[in-house]
Amino acid sequence: MRARTAPFTDSPALPVGPFRFIALDVETSCRDSASICQIGLACVRPDNRIVHFATYINPEQRFDAFNTDLHGISAAAVTAAPTFPEAWEWLFPFLELHHLVQHSSFDSKAIAAACRAYRLSNPDLSWSDSVKIARAAWPEFKGNGGHGLAHLKKRLGLVFQHHDAGEDARAAAEVVLQAETRLDQSFDQISQTTRKAQLRLRF
Repeated sequence: MRARTAPFTDSPALPVGPFRFIALDVETSCRDSASICQIGLACVRPDNRIVHFATYINPEQRFDAFNTDLHGISAAAVTAAPTFPEAWEWLFPFLELHHLVQHSSFDSKAIAAACRAYRLSNPDLSWSDSVKIARAAWPEFKGNGGHGLAHLKKRLGLVFQHHDAGEDARAAAEVVLQAETRLDQSFDQISQTTRKAQLRLRF
């Protein structure tokens, strides 16, 4: 089912944990990586159930036709959405408690760029890359379709709408879950990164 996009409210209904990890994806309005217009989360519970959350963001920038054609988000769609600083005020305290997964490094770079653009503190978050995890789990895809979400969708039987932030986040989370099974290893073993200091939630 497609992730619902939350409207801008004073008390956004963020998912309630604990979560093993959270996959995060962003969409942008133009070539500027700071122009985030949607953020999607896929929060993985200890029993591997996935809880979705997505919100539009008003990037306060132009919308290029290429980007809108790709993800279907227009300037009109984000008129009532929060700006990045407004959304980040309630998203960051939630995200910093968890280990995050992105499919390639674009999402963390976009978050960092948006923080720089608005002169916010550089976010010290803990990230893993599900592309690297997929490469370890399915090395045979190298040179044979690769490890992008579009190819993994076909080979792993994933069902999602590409270029929707909530849907792409869920796909990245499902890639990690399948990789755990494929490699017979836990997320801690395959995350391929050093965790930063953060609250360790007991499951």
